[in-house]
Amino acid sequence: MDSQVRPWRPAESVAYDRVAALRGRKLKILHTEASLGWGGQEIRILEEARGMIGRGHDVLLACDPAARIRAEAARYGVPSLALPIGRRSLRGILALRGLLTRYRPDLINSHSSTDTWLAALARFAVNSPPPLVRTRHISAPVPRNFPTTWLYTRATTHLVTTGVRLRETLIRENGYPGDMITSVPTGIDPERFQPGDRLAACRALGLDPGLRYIGIVATLRSWKGHDDLIEACRRLTGHDWRLLIVGDGPRRTLLEETVARLGLGDRIGFVGQRNDPERWLPVFDVFCLPSYANEGVPQSLLQAMLAGLPIVTTPVGSITEAVQDGISALLVEPRNTTALAQALSRLLDEPALGRRLGTAARAIALQRFGRESMLDAMQHVFEHIARPRSGRPASSPSDLSCRPKPVSGPRQGSLKT
Repeated sequence: MDSQVRPWRPAESVAYDRVAALRGRKLKILHTEASLGWGGQEIRILEEARGMIGRGHDVLLACDPAARIRAEAARYGVPSLALPIGRRSLRGILALRGLLTRYRPDLINSHSSTDTWLAALARFAVNSPPPLVRTRHISAPVPRNFPTTWLYTRATTHLVTTGVRLRETLIRENGYPGDMITSVPTGIDPERFQPGDRLAACRALGLDPGLRYIGIVATLRSWKGHDDLIEACRRLTGHDWRLLIVGDGPRRTLLEETVARLGLGDRIGFVGQRNDPERWLPVFDVFCLPSYANEGVPQSLLQAMLAGLPIVTTPVGSITEAVQDGISALLVEPRNTTALAQALSRLLDEPALGRRLGTAARAIALQRFGRESMLDAMQHVFEHIARPRSGRPASSPSDLSCRPKPVSGPRQGSLKT
């Protein structure tokens, strides 16, 4: 099984002619998301949808009525429809079947396990069903059982991962065909995230510029490593530090109790969920994301890179496709709070090192993780997969002699499964 990311090359074939004919065509794209939570996955869906709308495509998001993404979609200018797809049920299948009949999308892009199952089964209940593209946002293992294999390799037309390592894992560990998987890392708007004036940012947010700020921007989930970061900060000596935790999530109460128990309430602040992380990043002397599982290429990491910040993180998931140890960040072993504290202390002690790492990180992000690059790659996948307007089902990737261009990261150097 080929586990390498191979470049896409146009072929002189009828299949290639069909793809070429679709280029420039207005596509009808249906996104589905069963998750009720809010984090990088949901933000990418909305950013991507907004970008496709800006390119002239017709985009609709189907999500559960209780989902946070439903409330946020309007802010992003993305049309949405509430359907009972938060859990696997006949009601959800029938609701999606009705939507497919009315909306008749050129393709479906699913994002979590539940909505992928519902979309796959709903497709059986309509004539000329649209192809299904599944985006895998995280690195959690995919079960190696018959139903899941069927879902990923038979019911799904094409898979998109947010990192090359995620793609390679599906090929190596699950035996999925490499030519049906494309890696498209998340892209960030470089105009929105830029190096900022720290003093002005501190004053705007009412923060003391004389203190040293360590910051994390992440949903408060266990695998993001907030507990480890709190413990590592507790071990810091010789610095008048403060830890700013930007984000919200299911573990907030537990984390607040931990901070209170350790007597760190005056040093650790919970900022909550923010729609303006670009205002907070310039305040940070060090950005830290000590994740220990499930990561693709995290959006907050890319945002911090574009902001030119010194970064401490872990080699989890596809993080090393974005940063390299000692070149654009300091990487530490996951769950190793001693090493984490040492890396934080080093960057607080050595501002010149932090500037060098931050400058390199920003250059990498500008080159490889721009928003337009993500949109280009996803549009290429969609144009390749979309069904013809004749109503005939689209060919599967294995039937085509051309492949979507894989977009990789830097050269090396309820789970939403």
